[in-house]
Amino acid sequence: MCGIIGVVAQRNSYGILIEGLRRLEYRGYDSAGVALVDEVQRLHVRKTQGKVRELDALCANDLIEGQVGIAHTRWATHGVPNTLNSHPHISGGIAVVHNGIVENHQVLRNELIALGYTFTSDTDSEVIAHLIHKYSKINDSLLKAVQEAVKNIKGAYALGVVSKIHPLSLIGVRSGSPLIVGIGVGEHYIASDQLALRQVTDSFVFLEEGDSVECQIDSIKIFDSTGNIAERHLEQIGDKDLVASKGDFRHFMQKEIFEQSDVLGISLQGRLGEVEVNSSIFGYGAEDLFKRIAFVQIVACGTSFHSGLVAKHWIEKYCAIPCSVEVASEYRYRRVAIPANTLFVTLSQSGETADTLAALRKAKSCIYLGSLSICNVASSSLVRESDMSFLTRAGPEIGVASTKAFTTQLVALRLLSICLSKYSSQKNISEREYLEDLRCLPFYCKAVLELDSRIKIVAEQFADKNHSLFLGRGEHYPIALEGALKLKEISYIHAEAYPAGELKHGPLALIDENMPVVVVAPTNNLLGKLKSNLSEVRARGGMLFLFSDASAGFENEPGIVVIEMPKVPESLKAIIYTIPLQLLAYHVAVLKGTDVDQPRNLAKSVTVE
Repeated sequence: MCGIIGVVAQRNSYGILIEGLRRLEYRGYDSAGVALVDEVQRLHVRKTQGKVRELDALCANDLIEGQVGIAHTRWATHGVPNTLNSHPHISGGIAVVHNGIVENHQVLRNELIALGYTFTSDTDSEVIAHLIHKYSKINDSLLKAVQEAVKNIKGAYALGVVSKIHPLSLIGVRSGSPLIVGIGVGEHYIASDQLALRQVTDSFVFLEEGDSVECQIDSIKIFDSTGNIAERHLEQIGDKDLVASKGDFRHFMQKEIFEQSDVLGISLQGRLGEVEVNSSIFGYGAEDLFKRIAFVQIVACGTSFHSGLVAKHWIEKYCAIPCSVEVASEYRYRRVAIPANTLFVTLSQSGETADTLAALRKAKSCIYLGSLSICNVASSSLVRESDMSFLTRAGPEIGVASTKAFTTQLVALRLLSICLSKYSSQKNISEREYLEDLRCLPFYCKAVLELDSRIKIVAEQFADKNHSLFLGRGEHYPIALEGALKLKEISYIHAEAYPAGELKHGPLALIDENMPVVVVAPTNNLLGKLKSNLSEVRARGGMLFLFSDASAGFENEPGIVVIEMPKVPESLKAIIYTIPLQLLAYHVAVLKGTDVDQPRNLAKSVTVE
């Protein structure tokens, strides 16, 4: 969630640090700070509540420079957003930036206060700075002091550390939160995300769990969790100059919604055979493993959880394989009963979601048949730690509210259900037919994006509302959940989703003329039941907004607004009906004047519990 960048260089590193923070802004944050050590071993720290541009303005008025430095964008967990709680935190000439959570911070704080340390913030992170300072008194090496200090920490952390006593050393450590090392010429870097460093390098080392690194101008040394020198693979990342840009769009989210017609094709590219889907697209040995699967366990968070709920319908319908979908933050702390021959599937855009990673690590100690990650980032911890993986190829997603990452996850799960159906005792799909449907997916996506101007007009009827209901049935109930999530995330309108058949069990009490009701209503075998549910809404004065195709028979009339969807094959409807709900949320948020790409209190990559 927070962003880290660190630099040790032959030149002034301030510009690299500030540009790196700008490139991390998409993650969401509430404050920013920077620390630099200059050539006469003075430590300069500047930090502020607010945006990176405000930090840069602060530094411009009080010029600082140095060859080694660290910088940070913070999303508040312990302590309110303010300057004192911003990073870096300082102790005796040592500066620290931290992503993660220190679970035993109160115990450590009490111990350090007893030793005479004074705390100036309410954060859990400040204890790390004081711990490192404590161990620096008995270690000549900054690296050793850091390595000793983290032995006392329980929780998740990625750290960047500099010291005025060691003016040309930059230390990084990761445990539970991602951290990478960038390789340059006459300079080296650390960051929580490679995007922070793409302006200066395309060569990266991805630290493994428990690793620490000592970066100097002409060298890096990596150590494993036991303190021994470790060899880690150097990766060249292509498209070095690919910088996230909105292009002609007003917001990243808008751009990413409209990219879906291309991205869905890219996600499918090379994965559809002439008459079948080859199971090997999910990894080596997938075919042999899929033959043995009798149960599927899906674990995810947020938007990814919703894609898992859609997959449950597909896997049970087309493969006759039981499937359970669980929120990762609940699964990881629950005693689970595991059916024989269960495939464990994790879903994540970033591959660094803390709860999902913890669930995978728990699963690896259990008796699952194997683990599969569906993810957008090849170098992520989730991909590296899973037995098999499927990369969604959505490309960088900058907007906090996920759009193209969700639809590409649905594509991946559609392919998974097709592959699993090959080995089902009750195979009931025509693989060739569904492949033809998938080949046409980008075309259908373009068709629904042409509804943008119509949806923009409809959005005007939501701008003055405070609440909304979303309804769907079957596999479209999770799509309703996702639509409600999008609306609440970026417009701050309270929105909830229900299976339409649940209206009479409570939510119907909320219906009045001030409660718009959004309905995912494609023509399918549940349409008749859905129409009965909607009559209950109209009878109580509720305003209906229906996303439906022409054959469903809905017409515009007082109290009913129909957004006519293109005719789409049954197998693609869940994917396609997602897109207009994204557009609706986007246009409502624009009308309300919210920060669409960086909504309040939220972050793109949730790397803490």
